[in-house]
Amino acid sequence: MNASSPLRIPVLSSRFLPVWRRNLLVWRKLAAASILGNIADPLLYMLALGYGIGSFIGEVNGMPYVAFIGTGMVCQSAMFTASFEGMYSAFSRMHVQRTWEAIINAPIGLDDVVLAEWLWCATKAVMSTAAILLVLLALGFGHTWHALWLLPLGFVVGLCFGAFGLVMNALAPSYDFFTYFFTLVLTPMLLFSGVYFPVERMPAWLAHIANALPLKHAIDMARPLMLGHAPADVPLHVAVLAGYAAVAYYIALVLTRRRLLK
Repeated sequence: MNASSPLRIPVLSSRFLPVWRRNLLVWRKLAAASILGNIADPLLYMLALGYGIGSFIGEVNGMPYVAFIGTGMVCQSAMFTASFEGMYSAFSRMHVQRTWEAIINAPIGLDDVVLAEWLWCATKAVMSTAAILLVLLALGFGHTWHALWLLPLGFVVGLCFGAFGLVMNALAPSYDFFTYFFTLVLTPMLLFSGVYFPVERMPAWLAHIANALPLKHAIDMARPLMLGHAPADVPLHVAVLAGYAAVAYYIALVLTRRRLLK
């Protein structure tokens, strides 16, 4: 394949590290507001729905409803954080501030920049996962060493949805474009992946669709971990998340090359 073709395989190197570190240093200046934003929405939903609706429901799948919904919120928070970072923050750096153009004038390729952004999305997802996990621990849930596996799970979820976000970033003419992704992808993912109620209670045809959603596979691993159990079908769940992440990352890279290296 032509070395200048947008479809060429990714050229990966350690030069992505300074770009990732730059994002970290910028984030540190806004860390307090960022952490508050990552915690506030899922915490409010978890408390309001978990204790409010939970007072009528009781236990779901052997868990108090607040713990059930809280585990879903861990994965939801990782999904939204990585998606937001891959879209709004990356778009600001790529299109508004033109930071990417400045960086690739140095001996750092666009592939390195996109890789750094992708891994930064996953890093932010881990931060969000850790924040929600601490809240659950404070509420008395997840007091098991198995719960620590939620952190690497958050990273994989971040890779998956960060890559989706970067695909949208490469296509977006403006910030308003991202509304389509939130409305048509993230909202259905949130409602039909088992965050608020078991997928098994859905009609069979809808449950089959839900089983193809990446967030569903993340939640299927997260809930047993919160109970101190090893999840079933871990290779399948990880393969689905990794497959979505790898394909979306490659598509994002190809589209970004076409946009910036014309």
